[in-house]
Amino acid sequence: MMGDRLELYNNVCLECSRITTNRYSTSFSLGTRLFDRPTRDAIYAIYGFVRFADEIVDSFHQFNKPELLALFKADTYKAIEEGISLNPILQSFQLVVNQYSIDRHLIDAFLQSMEMDLNPTTYDRNKIGEYIYGSAEVVGLMCLKVFCNGDQVKYEKLYQPARRLGAAFQKINFLRDIGEDFNDLGRVYFPNVDFNNFTAEQKLQIEADIKSDFDAALLGIKMLGSNSKLGVFVAYRYYLSLFNKIKRIPPNKLLGKRYRISNTKKMLLLASSWAGVKIGLI
Repeated sequence: MMGDRLELYNNVCLECSRITTNRYSTSFSLGTRLFDRPTRDAIYAIYGFVRFADEIVDSFHQFNKPELLALFKADTYKAIEEGISLNPILQSFQLVVNQYSIDRHLIDAFLQSMEMDLNPTTYDRNKIGEYIYGSAEVVGLMCLKVFCNGDQVKYEKLYQPARRLGAAFQKINFLRDIGEDFNDLGRVYFPNVDFNNFTAEQKLQIEADIKSDFDAALLGIKMLGSNSKLGVFVAYRYYLSLFNKIKRIPPNKLLGKRYRISNTKKMLLLASSWAGVKIGLI
């Protein structure tokens, strides 16, 4: 009886993570629905954890953000160590961390990057590498732990492609969110770039860097198993489409608008990605 009640509680917590994913990210949730059920639930749990931490540093300006993040961090580690939390997002996250043996240093690096976001800054090359690793690459590695489900040889083989995919997604987010990050939050994520004088040459250099990340990531996507390949490939295609759209935008226009891809385009990408995977092109 007690086991049944705990299972019910865990299911309720996982449902909270699913709702969080669906409400905050249409694109991510569409891709996540393509995973098999155990993988899907685990990715929802990881996304919920990441999203709540990100909300603390990006949205709760009227509150003491350092204090909130410190509390969230302490509660996270306590939940993982004790195997229980009354915070449903942290409960579902600790279940996944413990089930899939997600490395503690990945969580440490992520929370460190969130702490870096508490203070407006202009990043140099060393700091931006540290930030991207912690804010995006380790999230990809957490997901990879789920996809590999204990196969350490496969995890190590896909380790670098997973990092490169996370980096590509984050750099596109930087380009998409330049206006909000620079004007509202005082953040400059691209080293040696003055967004008041953002040139076409600087934009081309950033785009070449992102393309190299995408190319490396695709090699890894092709090696994923059936539990995850289609969902990851759809996310890749979504971001690649957004990247191609941003490439057509002049540098001076990026500061004034947050660009997206339409829902119609997303559905077309979903259909073509499904076909590509099913007939073995990916």
